[in-house]
Amino acid sequence: MPTPHNTAQPDQIARTVLMPGDPLRSEFIAKNFLENAQLVNDVRGVHGYTGTYQGTPVTVMASGMGMPSIGIYSYELFKFYDVENIIRVGSAGSYLPDLKLFDVVLATASWSDSSFAQTQSGDMDDVQFPSPTLNARVEASAEKLGIPLYRGTLHSSDIFYADTPDYVTNARDIHDCCCVEMESFALFHNAKVLGKNASCLLTISNSFLSDEEATPEQREKNFTDMMRIALGAI
Repeated sequence: MPTPHNTAQPDQIARTVLMPGDPLRSEFIAKNFLENAQLVNDVRGVHGYTGTYQGTPVTVMASGMGMPSIGIYSYELFKFYDVENIIRVGSAGSYLPDLKLFDVVLATASWSDSSFAQTQSGDMDDVQFPSPTLNARVEASAEKLGIPLYRGTLHSSDIFYADTPDYVTNARDIHDCCCVEMESFALFHNAKVLGKNASCLLTISNSFLSDEEATPEQREKNFTDMMRIALGAI
């Protein structure tokens, strides 16, 4: 059923959704990878497109930035649109010297000090996990395409501009996080609560150990390895 944030009809959303943060990235994926892609939602500029990839229906819909935003969109897709699988395709900042610009990371876990899970369902766990079945499909897709994957725990943060001196070291050295992003913890939690499947693929867009940083245009259009892996997993 349509919601305050999604005017698509139930039959306009596929059972598997790719979820980038940026609406322009969802548009890029739809126009460059999907066949017969149709715009099915544009409320608040959060574009959602449904088409087919190699004959399989798929929806690409933006999540916006941060846990509250992906928390709304993923919950509605799972709960009201009967979506079974959501694969987040986003960007991340590297915490490790061997994790370079444009490397692709598959989340094996997501650690956060956010109160999202506790507030949403009373879940006190500070680590949330992806679907093993969906992750296995992502890994098989990457292997078939010959694209290397780095596997690790993500730091899923509520903060983009952090002024605390131990922001990186706490996540990296105490919680064994390889990179930081802002959405996976909420996505994995919603999937767990609702009995659905979620996975998270990230492309390294910047590093906390160097001045390397992708441009906005590169973030929108050049993360194609991640896109191809995710689409191959559907």
